[in-house]
Amino acid sequence: MSPAPSGLPFLERIEEDWLELGLIESVPVDWVRRNGLVPLCRDGQLIIAGADASAMQAFEDLSLLLGREAVWMTAPAEEIQRAIDRIYFRRAGVATPPVETPGGSEGPVAVDVRSDDLLSSAADAPVAHYVNSILIEAVKRGASDIHIEPFAQSLVVRFRIDGLLYAQPSPPRHLEHALSARLKVMARLDLAEKRLPQDGVARVRVGTREIDVRVSSVPVAEGERIVLRLLHRESTRYSLNDLGLSDRLLERFRAILREPHGIVLVTGPTGSGKTTTLYAALLELDTAHLNVLTIEDPIEYQLQNIGQIQVHPKIGLTFARGLRHILRQDPDVVLVGETRDLETAEIMVRASLTGHLVFTTLHTNDAVGAVTRLVDMGIPSYLLAAAVRAVLAQRLVRRLCPHCRKPAVLSGEDAALLGNSRLVGRTVWEAHVEGCRHCLGGYKGRTGIHELLVVSPVVAEAVRADVPVMELRHLAAAEGFREMSEDGTDKILAGLTTVAEVLRSAGAHKE
Repeated sequence: MSPAPSGLPFLERIEEDWLELGLIESVPVDWVRRNGLVPLCRDGQLIIAGADASAMQAFEDLSLLLGREAVWMTAPAEEIQRAIDRIYFRRAGVATPPVETPGGSEGPVAVDVRSDDLLSSAADAPVAHYVNSILIEAVKRGASDIHIEPFAQSLVVRFRIDGLLYAQPSPPRHLEHALSARLKVMARLDLAEKRLPQDGVARVRVGTREIDVRVSSVPVAEGERIVLRLLHRESTRYSLNDLGLSDRLLERFRAILREPHGIVLVTGPTGSGKTTTLYAALLELDTAHLNVLTIEDPIEYQLQNIGQIQVHPKIGLTFARGLRHILRQDPDVVLVGETRDLETAEIMVRASLTGHLVFTTLHTNDAVGAVTRLVDMGIPSYLLAAAVRAVLAQRLVRRLCPHCRKPAVLSGEDAALLGNSRLVGRTVWEAHVEGCRHCLGGYKGRTGIHELLVVSPVVAEAVRADVPVMELRHLAAAEGFREMSEDGTDKILAGLTTVAEVLRSAGAHKE
């Protein structure tokens, strides 16, 4: 504790064990956020912390409401807001299915929460409260998706956490219609349409964090299956150092980013972190002196000093059309969210050949496969050889929990799948199936495994000559190319992940 400029006691940080649920039971979150106050209990003493000493009237009101003598302390406004979020987040608790009779669940709950704070729990309807609670629980657990799946006798709710689905407490089967209606209202979908797939976006707040929820509804045999994709608008920014790139690969990739023009492709399946990698690459650039423009679907994170355009196919703003107009905006660097068709690919190649650095993503299994995919789209190989600078392929693997991982010996079968028989008998690590309080099933978080194909003059000549994929792979290996399974093996030996994770994500070593 140190004195504030005003002379009042000052808190640099609000500790977790000072936050007591009993202090906020009768205090609405809207009131404390509006007044910038949070009640705390430190060593048995009631403290009311605030950022602005002028809030003394609100301090007295809160002290009177709590029925206890309180001490004022000043704290940074950001710390006050974080403390409010943490304590009300905890009060929201675990998602539990609402108790409701079948007769009271059929009508749609038409409450718009696109700009509501879910922590305020202002909605009175049980289904609305349940939707809020599963969204809050998903955010707390770091889920990327929520699946709501109707079956004949049950309604299943699952969260995708670190790439895998985990079942959650299920609501009663008869709540399906009210639940789907609530989600459709949030995403501005047609309540009456239950025969066709629908897509929409809802925007919610959990404390000070804004989250875009992409809602997809498809009709199935037992009703409507709904999947929610959670996109944190103010998500933590990752740098290239945070993505699991090896030192050697990171150095080579950064050298590519210094190129004045050309195409940089990032490939991998949906959910493999391609957009995160591209954003991290953009943050390496001198955006204060370069004109950087993106066209995306959707815009997942807001970036400083970068112009970001959202595609709208319904009004004709496609990737190709948007890219054409971007090129009239005097860009230095262009990011195309995804190359889906020949028209987009052609414009992108022309842009790179006329002096622009272009970043994009492509759905291919590996780095070498990106070249053949673009040729199959219709791009002449001689243009590809001139335009493409590098292809980074990646997958995400779960990280081992450092608190409960256990040693194991690498078997001959696993070593063969990884493509290195010399590893037989090496000590590696494996997940503790039951996990611990720090993790989920022995894993906590994810990291990337990568392969980087740099288009050197030798590789460019091979691309121009349309050599077969395997020959191109061998030529690239002679130039320093390492397969994804090799990068995965390095992370296995370092104790970051397991053989099972690498094989699940990247497959076996290619001969």
